[in-house]
Amino acid sequence: MADIKGYNMPDDLYYHEEHSWARVDGNKVTVGMNDFFQKEAGDIVFVDLPEEEDDVSQGEVCGKIQSRKWIGKLVAPVSGEIVEVNEDLEDDTSLINTDPYGKGWILVIEAEELDDELGSLMQGDKLAAFIEKEIQRAEEEKAKA
Repeated sequence: MADIKGYNMPDDLYYHEEHSWARVDGNKVTVGMNDFFQKEAGDIVFVDLPEEEDDVSQGEVCGKIQSRKWIGKLVAPVSGEIVEVNEDLEDDTSLINTDPYGKGWILVIEAEELDDELGSLMQGDKLAAFIEKEIQRAEEEKAKA
């Protein structure tokens, strides 16, 4: 597990700049929202899940996640067909807050062009630099409020 400035960002995952994460298992990719997102959002109160069998493209908004503060976008980190959604979230949206990389997963995509697309996602040093910029941006927004 990698800790970046107090945020838990597991090393084995890939990260999209809209804060979704991707866990790759063959051509199946489990997707959720990262620790930075859930901490900034606060208590998640509603998740608008996409439908199974929907096709998504990398970077496409495929759902919404609402907290008491705001509505965030669920962005597909890879392209493919949604083969599973986490129906447990319909009963308990707080799983995204309490276990974002485990029980709080959101959907599974059967990826089409995985090798091409993983290169545009972040890990390691690139991720650490991105999170530092996001922390700075969040602090500037809070200072304006």
